[in-house]
Amino acid sequence: MNDSTAVPLIRYLNTDLDLVCDTDPKFLIDDVEKSGLYAHAHDGGDGVFKVLVEDRNDSEPEPNIIRLLEAIETLSEAGRRVWNRCSKRDFNIGYDCGDGPWGFNQGLSNQTLRRIVECGATVSITLYPFRPETEGEETS
Repeated sequence: MNDSTAVPLIRYLNTDLDLVCDTDPKFLIDDVEKSGLYAHAHDGGDGVFKVLVEDRNDSEPEPNIIRLLEAIETLSEAGRRVWNRCSKRDFNIGYDCGDGPWGFNQGLSNQTLRRIVECGATVSITLYPFRPETEGEETS
């Protein structure tokens, strides 16, 4: 936000699919990347892998979640085995917070919610507070 008089706006950032599993997630990552998604795994060294799957960003969460669901629903047999071993499967919807617009809201359709439940996942929302940029610093 370069204009110091501008009101910080609430805005959708992205939806991360956060996974935790006790097996090497290679096959799942290969499958979701073939679907055009970005995936990254972190091996904690204790037999637990944390996986982050993302899609390009839209202006609201539903299109992102639908593309993530399409990738999950078309996993190979090997990818499905990894998915089934995940102890956490969470669609984490992220927003930047601000002072406007008044009454901001976005939602998910019944069909999308049903698909999330059917694949055994949860939904969480992360709100990032507004932090004014100071000269020479970037916010992330």
